[in-house]
Amino acid sequence: MLHPETLEAYRKMTPSERLKITLEMTRENTKFLLSGPPEIVARRFELLRRQNDERNRNMLTAIARTRSQDD
Repeated sequence: MLHPETLEAYRKMTPSERLKITLEMTRENTKFLLSGPPEIVARRFELLRRQNDERNRNMLTAIARTRSQDD
């Protein structure tokens, strides 16, 4: 979880500034993500998929909750 001040700084950035940071971080860290035996790399990607799925579920739950409150 990001610190509230960090989140606020990100919110003040333009989409292109956030994208630039994302691409830089991706470029810098790809070598670490892909290093090691194939089973370790596969485990890393599975963990990323699970974390992404969980974030998506949480967002959809929050959206559904706000929509049901609007009714």
